[in-house]
Amino acid sequence: MGPPSFLRTSWGGLTSMLLLCCAHVCLSIPDPRLRDRLMQEEASRQIGGQLLLTKSELQLSEHLLRLKEMEMAQPQFPPAMHFFEARPFIQRSPIFSLLQKMPKGAALHVHDFSLVPVEWLVKNVTYRPHCYVCFTKDQSVHFVFSDGDPVTQHQCSPWVLLETLRAKMGNATEFDNSLIANLTLFTSEPGAAYPNQDAVWKKFEQAFMVTLDLVTYAPVFKDYFYQSLQELYLDNVMYLELRALLPKTYELDGRTNDRSWSLEAYREVSRQFVAEHPDFLGTRIIFTVHRGLRDFEVKDLVKMAISMKKEYPDIMAGFDLVGQEDRGRPLWYFREALSLPADLGVSLPYFFHAGETNWEGTEVDGNLLDALLFNTSRIGHGFALPHHPVAKELSRKMGVPIELCPISNQVLKLVSDLRNHPAAVLMSEGHPLVVSSDDPSMFGSTGLSYDFYEAFVGIGGMKSHLGTLKELAINSLRYSSLSPQQQEKALHLWSGKWDKFVSENLDQKPNKEEQDRK
Repeated sequence: MGPPSFLRTSWGGLTSMLLLCCAHVCLSIPDPRLRDRLMQEEASRQIGGQLLLTKSELQLSEHLLRLKEMEMAQPQFPPAMHFFEARPFIQRSPIFSLLQKMPKGAALHVHDFSLVPVEWLVKNVTYRPHCYVCFTKDQSVHFVFSDGDPVTQHQCSPWVLLETLRAKMGNATEFDNSLIANLTLFTSEPGAAYPNQDAVWKKFEQAFMVTLDLVTYAPVFKDYFYQSLQELYLDNVMYLELRALLPKTYELDGRTNDRSWSLEAYREVSRQFVAEHPDFLGTRIIFTVHRGLRDFEVKDLVKMAISMKKEYPDIMAGFDLVGQEDRGRPLWYFREALSLPADLGVSLPYFFHAGETNWEGTEVDGNLLDALLFNTSRIGHGFALPHHPVAKELSRKMGVPIELCPISNQVLKLVSDLRNHPAAVLMSEGHPLVVSSDDPSMFGSTGLSYDFYEAFVGIGGMKSHLGTLKELAINSLRYSSLSPQQQEKALHLWSGKWDKFVSENLDQKPNKEEQDRK
């Protein structure tokens, strides 16, 4: 679908007129018709700018614009604040309330053990029988489930049964809050807690390892994943592509299960959830390994991924490398390992994290071109992409979208004010984009609504509208790893949900809080 007809027929003439005017001193006021046409051309290029909205959609878009104007008139503008401080303001936002109701399509960039609020882990999982805890010198903790005294595997205090420990305390609320603090980055003073990227990444990876202790207990593994799907479903997400380590899990008696068990558990729970929620479309897994590994180790894991893709084609989507990109090995280091599928004549789709950095001219932002050279299906984060015109052009021509995770980029200290996020350029150009949440439980968020809010209000600014939201939701299904037939089914189901969302939110009256905000 191209630009409006009057632009298709006269854009060359408009350009010539503009250049002629600029080549001389223009003493008169520029032609307002030319100005209007230029502005319409620019608006048509942004995400959602080519969509033809219905009368109802235009009315709802106008309502959103009025809400956004009120939002921007407030003394505290959430996208300009750190998310940890902005969260209560976002929760009171009428725009956020609308976004929670909006059918958002698919979550395409989220990690396996950071989807469920950490309060659930503490209040549910750590209260189960046979859960032990130990305390480390760096003021962290480790957990394990065991039917007897656990064998010490960490440098920490003797193991203590949590049930016994809580019984001695009487009121365990303060203790539970201290456990919660070990499982998330969320804090009331983010600037003091995380002065630089290395500090926040250290805490991030530490919290992930603490979570791993709990979630790799086999019964919890299944319960946690079911709860993950429930969190997404309640936020009006209908499909998930999960980046998963597929770790070994353990039983109460110490026996362990291999990666195939984990993959089969994901398939079993996903099928159960779909059976109970027919309007949820299921899950596919992107197998992830840490980029700190050596080439020969990744080579073995790529072989394993090929094997799993062949054995579990319905749920196994592809492969990715994870971890702090600035400190990890670049993609080119793994070129022999990543070339294995092509050498063997088999298909293993890639979904690479690339360009998750605010440094320029390093091997890290070089990952962008290498990801495209290895034919990645999507680019995770792609924060550095606007600084690389060749990679950006290739990404667009190849139809490779950026997985935009605004809150993650801010919390992990790539950008402080989301109005300055580089994706603002991509959105204004209509570059392929999807919105996702990366590690919501680590950041104190849930589902996709918080990230959609930051993308729509902060990164998109006043020019983003209902068409922007609509195209982003459609993109999440179009750029998924679902087959073309499955995508059409998904889009048909989503379209019905979208129409219902529009009609139900058309005649909203401003509530008291909205009137007060005026």
